[in-house]
Amino acid sequence: MRSAKYTELGAFLRSRRERIRPEQVGLVAGPRRRVSGLRRDEVAQLAGASVDYYVELERGAGSQPSEQMLAALARALRLTRDERDHLYHLAERPIPRTADPHLHPGMLDLLTRLTGTPAQVITDLHVPLVQNPLAVALLGDQSGLRGPEASFVYRWFTDPDARRIYPEQDHPVHARAFVADFRAAAARRDAGDSEARTLIDDLLARSPEFAALWAEHDVAVRRDDRKRILHPSLGLLEVNCLNLFSEDGRQRLLWFTPALGTESADRLALLAVVGSEDFPG
Repeated sequence: MRSAKYTELGAFLRSRRERIRPEQVGLVAGPRRRVSGLRRDEVAQLAGASVDYYVELERGAGSQPSEQMLAALARALRLTRDERDHLYHLAERPIPRTADPHLHPGMLDLLTRLTGTPAQVITDLHVPLVQNPLAVALLGDQSGLRGPEASFVYRWFTDPDARRIYPEQDHPVHARAFVADFRAAAARRDAGDSEARTLIDDLLARSPEFAALWAEHDVAVRRDDRKRILHPSLGLLEVNCLNLFSEDGRQRLLWFTPALGTESADRLALLAVVGSEDFPG
């Protein structure tokens, strides 16, 4: 990468970091905070990068960032689409076309207002884009996932640990619902969409369960569910999972409320105290 452009990349990252208030990304500013924007270590954490790596980027040193890292930085720094494209140009990487992970600004605005309930924005292929602190406490931190494993549907059928979040007796219902929703999402995308096609081909090859459900051709978009979630500290939680979709259906805002008639309301209120656990996404 040319040194002059790399220096500009570092300056651009620094300028975007300094304009973001901590509360915009669910962080507490605190009385001893010396900077008005985000700290370097906070951006690194939000992007799933090491602090040393991010510091090198801002210094205009180090290696060329990957496309996956650029997408993570764009989300962490809340870049607009134009700013995101500029970031890719500075890094001399192609602008994403088919699988655009750029966070919908309306979704982000709503998420920042949902401070009292777990909420996250995911893609139509169940790739988490951003979580508020309560969602991290409820579901685990999913910001560091890359490649096919970033999709919860993919992990559901390829990683047994991903299923520990739900009681075992609920697994068949979730598996069927995931496949039906995934089929609807894939059909809405362009015929040449490589992200959806790659996930489907890999799952067909790796998971007989997915292949059997896929062959049934069921289609059903998940709009609202009542779920039981196994939290490592709070135990069994019964919640309503509600969805709000972007205009093109490519992103959805999920938020979780306690199911009426259960003890989950009191337990969910403890999420902020419990904090994040080592939870499979």
